[in-house]
Amino acid sequence: MFTVYILFSKELQKHYVGYTSRNITIRLKEHLNDHKGFTAKAKDWKIVFNLDLDAKKEALMLERKIKKRGAKRYLNDIASR
Repeated sequence: MFTVYILFSKELQKHYVGYTSRNITIRLKEHLNDHKGFTAKAKDWKIVFNLDLDAKKEALMLERKIKKRGAKRYLNDIASR
């Protein structure tokens, strides 16, 4: 099982898109605490979208699609359906 997720930081007014094979709650805690990448810039990340997929290939394809489209636009697209 793989999870594609979108995080949002109110402080930065930014989205972050990722995927994981681990528990999404544990992954969020890693982003909030012991992280060196982009998400280390803020400590108020919240999960605004997550979708479980069976295959890693599917998860990677969706992650790329969201990043290409833009997380905010992707969220608006699925909300308008």
